[in-house]
Amino acid sequence: MFPLRRNRRLRTNKAIRSLVRENSITPNDFLVPLFVVEGKGVKEEIPSMPNYYRFSLDLLEQEIKNLWQMGLKSVLLFVKVPDNLKDNKGTEALNPNGLMQRAIKTVKNVCPEMLVMTDVALDPYSSYGHDGIVEDGIIVNDPTVGVLCNMSLSHAEAGADFVAPSDMMDGRILNIREALEDDGFTDVGIMSYSAKYASAFYGPFRDALDSAPGFGDKKTYQMDSANRFEALRETEMDIDEGADIVMVKPGIPYLDIVREIKNEFDVPVAVYQVSGEYAMLKAASEKGWLDHDQVMIESIMSFKRAGADIIASYFAKDIVKLL
Repeated sequence: MFPLRRNRRLRTNKAIRSLVRENSITPNDFLVPLFVVEGKGVKEEIPSMPNYYRFSLDLLEQEIKNLWQMGLKSVLLFVKVPDNLKDNKGTEALNPNGLMQRAIKTVKNVCPEMLVMTDVALDPYSSYGHDGIVEDGIIVNDPTVGVLCNMSLSHAEAGADFVAPSDMMDGRILNIREALEDDGFTDVGIMSYSAKYASAFYGPFRDALDSAPGFGDKKTYQMDSANRFEALRETEMDIDEGADIVMVKPGIPYLDIVREIKNEFDVPVAVYQVSGEYAMLKAASEKGWLDHDQVMIESIMSFKRAGADIIASYFAKDIVKLL
């Protein structure tokens, strides 16, 4: 007796495979991370992230125009701060004429409709390279949260649409939400790095911003990679405190966490395909060990399949060109 149901019928050709495909990728899925530096005419390739660059503000303008023309409508800004402006309290982060504040204004001036999200953490500004203020070798929570609130207000005043706290300090979402509300920024959203793990996949990113920790590691505030239920607790707390979007970081090693959070909570879920994931694919494809484009597409599709609504990825432009 022949089987009445043959699943291969729905795989017979490209047309039927496309018709029954459960997930698809569009430019609307992507949040594009951008690295900004001081200077003019600067477009520096990041050695550990081939074909990815730091831009000075004048060249950032053209990059924003290019992204918009490609249908990429959202960016996540990071800044590389000169060493002479770093200290233990992130003073430069609150400078209304600082690089981040000018970068926000640059994006909004050249493309007012571009959605601008901003990194909120002290590590790019810290002389210690940590996400918080250091006292006696300890990253202190509550004083750091106060600075993060002021940093968020500074970004909102410059024109940011969303602030994205990536620090993993306790209680920072509630304090930032209250600070924004009190200052009248009721429409400025918060994308919280809710489940950010203390990962070994961040190395190239830290090279890009010169923000590696000067001592120890970040395990006292970023999550243990062995933990699953903790991610749900962290996410629930952030939602209760006012987060509009929650994020899982890194990406591929934590697809189970993306799915858990999507199943549990009715909020948009973002995932960050981090620099180490990008660098590994680039290196393997340069060796000829992997097909760059096919593996890139497959990795992005895994995020959609896991339930991610938003994908922060250094591959965004490459993916859209293929689409």
